[in-house]
Amino acid sequence: MNAALYLIPPLAVTVSLLIRAEMLDRQRQVYFFKPLSTLLVIAMALLSLLEPRQNPTYFVGVVVGLVLSLGGDVALMFRSNKAFVIGLLLFLLAHVAYALTFSLLSRFSAWDALTAAILLALAVGFYRLIRPGLGNLRLPVIAYMAVISLMVNRAAATLFSPAFSSAQALMVTLGAVLFYLSDMILAANRFWKPWPYHHLSLALYYGGQMLIALGASYFGQW
Repeated sequence: MNAALYLIPPLAVTVSLLIRAEMLDRQRQVYFFKPLSTLLVIAMALLSLLEPRQNPTYFVGVVVGLVLSLGGDVALMFRSNKAFVIGLLLFLLAHVAYALTFSLLSRFSAWDALTAAILLALAVGFYRLIRPGLGNLRLPVIAYMAVISLMVNRAAATLFSPAFSSAQALMVTLGAVLFYLSDMILAANRFWKPWPYHHLSLALYYGGQMLIALGASYFGQW
């Protein structure tokens, strides 16, 4: 059994406890469980080094993205506009790392134009929804939406890449989509309408990051 899979149960526990802490506003517990959960995902990627086949480009790119995400997670624990902008920047860089990694290991095709058109339509519609609440954060949010859309587009391109198996490409694509959805929920809660259960989006976020990290362990399999 793949060694990284053994970290799924503890990750499920820490994410559940993190969601509970967020909903009960127990900030000290958030400070503990949030970085711990991200560190577990990083450990999943690192455990791919134990597998017989590796792709250095994917491994390095994903680990860089996860480390940047860890920084973003820490920044967003502090509830201020400055911390939010720092977190936004770190996650934007994480998406750049992911998008570059997926691009280096995939090829451009007509499918990219279709997914780009869908993502553009979603981004424009969502931006119109949250625009009244953005204030002076309009440009940073537009930049972030553009980069995360690019990341999902490049993740979907792995479905047609010979570097990935079908199951592995599905993991990467689904992981990117889950990450995208989690960010949309958080943005809608912050800039449109507050939702008391928005912390549940953390399950989508960590599920997405987990699938992207696990992808490093399955080169040459399935």
